[in-house]
Amino acid sequence: MRGNAGSSPRDDQFSQPSPGPGLAEALVVLALLALVGVVKFVTYSRIPPHELYHVGHDGIAGGASRVLVFLNYPTALMAIAVLMLVADRLRPRSPALVALALCLLIVVPGVVDEADLDARWINVLPALGVALTVGLVAWTARRDGIGGAGSSAGDRARILVAAVLALVALPWIFAEAGFYIGDVPLLGDVFRSKQVYQGHASVHLGEHHGLEGLLLVLTALLLTRELPRMRMAWLRTALAVYLSMMIAYGLGNMANDTWLEQVVKRGWTDWEIPGVIRPGLTWMWGLVIAVGAAIYVLFWRSPKRVKSAGGTESPL
Repeated sequence: MRGNAGSSPRDDQFSQPSPGPGLAEALVVLALLALVGVVKFVTYSRIPPHELYHVGHDGIAGGASRVLVFLNYPTALMAIAVLMLVADRLRPRSPALVALALCLLIVVPGVVDEADLDARWINVLPALGVALTVGLVAWTARRDGIGGAGSSAGDRARILVAAVLALVALPWIFAEAGFYIGDVPLLGDVFRSKQVYQGHASVHLGEHHGLEGLLLVLTALLLTRELPRMRMAWLRTALAVYLSMMIAYGLGNMANDTWLEQVVKRGWTDWEIPGVIRPGLTWMWGLVIAVGAAIYVLFWRSPKRVKSAGGTESPL
């Protein structure tokens, strides 16, 4: 046809609309959460409550109770990001809105209480939101395929950041599995863990909000790979902002937990980094917001090119 005179396959590729974000990263996030949930169930089922943190149930009931709370926090926060990603491919989107409403219940004071981490009936609702999110991802992947292809800008940086943060999180990873890293030769000389501080182990067994912070950051690093493939500009912007804040929030939790356990509990200083689990009018929360805004502006404000498996690039 005359209108295509002089066109090339590369021109055709650039004119193709995006098929939407891939779901491989979302499936990896869900698999990671499932793995942590299984480990958590085993740990909280076999270890007495007094060696854990703010739980009162033991045995299988204790394991199930802690997993249910885990499905509220931080899992519901991560599920919201996954929902925003899959919503770009959903038709209709009403199920995603239902799941979002259920997940957002965790922001209501008292739904998740750090001082009492035993499950209550209200915790079933956010967990249902997470379950609905899993169902929507599975249904969309089955109907339209997983999608996504090739590499994304910044993958090497993502791997480096994830590796460094995983090293910092080693004491919590061991504790999540029910062990002290101090029992491991050499690592016990680097990290403080089972040494007693004010009558308790410096790093208690079970879950830590530092590890929760790591999960939040890993989720954001994975899902940002699909930002350039999203079709709806407003939804891409909303998810980019959310993931940027998730990274800053996760880092804030890791900084607070690491400083307390590895610096303060060694007696090097009495000064503590304020916690950020719950929003508050503190300088630390101001820093979290500032860092999140900077991450968005520097890295995700403008969509990047996506490199396909064939090595070509297409703008989105």
